[in-house]
Amino acid sequence: MSRMIVTTTPTIEGRKITAYHGIVTGEAILGANIFRDLFAGIRDIVGGRSAAYEEELSKARHTALEEMEHRAAALGADAIVAVDLDYEVIGANGSMLMVSASGTAVKLG
Repeated sequence: MSRMIVTTTPTIEGRKITAYHGIVTGEAILGANIFRDLFAGIRDIVGGRSAAYEEELSKARHTALEEMEHRAAALGADAIVAVDLDYEVIGANGSMLMVSASGTAVKLG
């Protein structure tokens, strides 16, 4: 699949939106096991940051965006505008972290 244009802005400079295909979403959930594993490796924290935790969040964000892109492509879109990323703690006792991406699938002229 060729790289789709994905942007947080409502328009794409120099391009005209010719059709709107609707809202598309993508989600990724980090389960409780990842938190146990990350805290077991707490010694990689430097300056208040955990490289392992940041890496897992990055993977989850990538997965959510990729899933959203696949859904947009299935609708015939070649771009997604007005993208929003959200991070939510869910599950019993906040045991899981969900990364969700949403935006509007569009066709460009």
